[in-house]
Amino acid sequence: MGDSNAPGRAGLREVFFVFFKLGWIAFGGPAAHIAIMEKEVVERRQWITREHFLDLVGATNLIPGPNSTEMTMHCGYERAGWKGLFTAGIAFIFPSVVLTGILAWFYVEYGTVPAVAPFLYGIKPAVMAIILSALYKLGKKALKSWVLGIIGVLVIIASLSGLGEIYAILLAGLAGLLWSGGGILKNRGSIKGFYPFVFAFAGKVAGAAVSSWKVFLVFLKIGAVLFGSGYVLVAYLDGELVEKLEWLTRQELLDAIAIGQFTPGPVLSTATFIGYQLHGVPGALAATAGIFLPSFFFVLLLNPVVPELRRSKLASGFLDAVNIGAVGIMVAVTFTLGKSILTDWQAWVIALLSCLVVFRFKKISALWIVVGGAILGYVLLKV
Repeated sequence: MGDSNAPGRAGLREVFFVFFKLGWIAFGGPAAHIAIMEKEVVERRQWITREHFLDLVGATNLIPGPNSTEMTMHCGYERAGWKGLFTAGIAFIFPSVVLTGILAWFYVEYGTVPAVAPFLYGIKPAVMAIILSALYKLGKKALKSWVLGIIGVLVIIASLSGLGEIYAILLAGLAGLLWSGGGILKNRGSIKGFYPFVFAFAGKVAGAAVSSWKVFLVFLKIGAVLFGSGYVLVAYLDGELVEKLEWLTRQELLDAIAIGQFTPGPVLSTATFIGYQLHGVPGALAATAGIFLPSFFFVLLLNPVVPELRRSKLASGFLDAVNIGAVGIMVAVTFTLGKSILTDWQAWVIALLSCLVVFRFKKISALWIVVGGAILGYVLLKV
């Protein structure tokens, strides 16, 4: 689809500027990033239909890597082919990597980072409104039958009960497959066959001195097997860098994760921070390249397959169930985020006003919602 509709250099420039802008304002985690993308790519620019966007969201949950970053790659591919895929991904990642790299320098030089929390206080409640808007629109498109409704509710319950995202998505897809009358597919994906190679290859760096090449291999392994959202990254990094390789203390790791959380864009930019801690600028570049590189190739392989799945009745049933499962997971994540974000009256005021703007003025850019939330949050904290 992407190659046939690619509008050449003009399309690539458009892809770059859209996702470069989103890279600066995409706060709030994967669910928020996808919501902002839906508003920009589907609603404002109409690059793809909401149904196809939802198909891509569902499919992205089935491959390793950061879900929202991979969605930027899918959208770039749809607009400008494989060049758009790489352009969108790099443009989205770049702002986060630069900001995280600067903060890493501050951390290494001064043992702390600049006090930016007051300016970021109001952004998360505002982003909640963007997520709710996207959930409403995507949910309407995904809810095609009462069976899918039941599957969606079960996914929400399972996710809130602690079931991992990939398992919830796969079980939803299996339920849709069985309902379509196809039984259980016998062929397993080829990705698992890649795991032993990656683990054996990167595992050789254990216990060795830190170098850029070894940093690259460790983060390449993590990027190739990281299922679920970026929040799962904590467990992977702790097991690899703290317990196995002993390159970091647990406190240093927690500081790095915190940086990744409050900078815009993918939380996997944490890799940039850690890479700088380990080996300066070369280490930061190596870690960043290693953790994001697998996603580019996974999406490049996956994107052309999604329309083919839609043409098969059996696969379509699977994809419909995966889509409602993805919406269910977003609902569960939003509920969890809400409990941690809406903790005082100021946050509730920002969230409610943002919802009013998002649902009343549907064409307003997510950029202004984020900027407005930041300003309002700063003002209300002074009250």
